[in-house]
Amino acid sequence: MLVVANVTNYFMNYVVKNLCRNSSMTDHCWVSKILNDHPIRCYEMFRMKKLVFLELCDILETKYNLKKTRNVNIYEQVGLFLYILSQPSYVHNYEERFQHSSETISRHFHSVLEVVCMLAKDIIKLVDPSFRDTANEILKDAKYRPYFRDCIGAIDGTHIRICVPSHLPGVYIGWKGYTTTNVMVVCD
Repeated sequence: MLVVANVTNYFMNYVVKNLCRNSSMTDHCWVSKILNDHPIRCYEMFRMKKLVFLELCDILETKYNLKKTRNVNIYEQVGLFLYILSQPSYVHNYEERFQHSSETISRHFHSVLEVVCMLAKDIIKLVDPSFRDTANEILKDAKYRPYFRDCIGAIDGTHIRICVPSHLPGVYIGWKGYTTTNVMVVCD
């Protein structure tokens, strides 16, 4: 009797699967709909225009070797990546939106992040990588020259407004009384 109970338990837990992500609006359908719908929707969901989105996908695929998988193409991967960056939420919401597990979402997010970091290294170039010279803006301005004469750069904290989960606002309240986060910015 114990053997039958164990076999039945195993069968119910591991063989009979009740699909958790079973919406008809899969990631492919949703991203296609956003790209082929009104142009403002692409900007609202991915924070970029459709042509910029398509060009980014092409660059990441051809020059930086982003690979499609059996179930997720390049547009879906980049769309997922940009959606996560532009729509702060919980992982469960991304699972529901894209109809994938958190492991799949994490894997695709990190694969796109990896190639975007390679792209950033090619795009962001320092004017003076050895930091030998003081910026001309400082040298030519009598107001700043005495204070920043030997300065080769500055890091400043900038607070920007953010939306946080309702149970965390106290952690992010700034001195102005609204939720912010500190962004460290490097400038010349």
